[in-house]
Amino acid sequence: MRVTQSMLSTNMLRNLSNSYNKMATLQEQINSGKKITRPSQDPVVAIKGIGYRTDLGKVEQYQRNLGEVNNWLDSSDDALDKVGSALKRVQELVTDAANDTKTPEDRDKIKVEITQIKEQIRDLANTKVGDKYIFSGTKTLSPLYGSDGTILGETGVDGAVNIEVYDGVEIKVNTNGKTMFEDIDKMMENIESSLDSSKIPVATGAEIGKSLDDINKNQDSVLGARADIGARQNRVEMMEDRLGAQEIIVTKQLSANEDIDYEKAITEMITQESIHRAALSVGARIIQPSLVDFLR
Repeated sequence: MRVTQSMLSTNMLRNLSNSYNKMATLQEQINSGKKITRPSQDPVVAIKGIGYRTDLGKVEQYQRNLGEVNNWLDSSDDALDKVGSALKRVQELVTDAANDTKTPEDRDKIKVEITQIKEQIRDLANTKVGDKYIFSGTKTLSPLYGSDGTILGETGVDGAVNIEVYDGVEIKVNTNGKTMFEDIDKMMENIESSLDSSKIPVATGAEIGKSLDDINKNQDSVLGARADIGARQNRVEMMEDRLGAQEIIVTKQLSANEDIDYEKAITEMITQESIHRAALSVGARIIQPSLVDFLR
């Protein structure tokens, strides 16, 4: 086959164009730090990247969910801590009132404080996280206690509120408060009644002191609820560690899939530049012959 000057020139230009494209690709990789900037450059890398980013997105969502879980659990524990403190004060007041040396006027004053503590406990039962009541079961938009002091009686008030924290893993975030607060409320009303000096006959110190057993039972109930919250908080911490580890693993996989090795890319760029210069030098010699050169 006869090789013409036109064929040499065409091949040279094509090879130079390919060389420019390779350098442009390497330069783009070095500038962006990524192996590809368009899916068409490597569909396999692009598809894997989409998968890794989806996994990272799920991890981030679960981490946000855990933040919400912590809000519920921390708020519940804080509210019950205050309920426990209130019951301790009730215990002190009842112990004081059970002394038969107390006058009816003294017990009336104690009764006034007991009534205020009862209202305070009802307020704690209506604790909210954002716009949701945390002790109202699945009826999160309704307070456990109404303005008339009656407790919510709708279906679902003892239901569980669960938040997903991993694929197929949910954590209960609420504490069923209806029974616990009902028992406390009933006890407080009985104490108020026993301290009412207008009732005939007036309650004796021993009769008032009987409420101490109920106070102890309700304190134990509150402590049990807080222990349950603590167990769930421990589980949340383990899930946070698991998600943190998962985030690191997926991030490494994404980096290995997409990020370039700068040393390798720069070395390839230098090599390609040398090849390109050599091609230009040889090409200049190919296309420079004069008419005399053709006539020889």
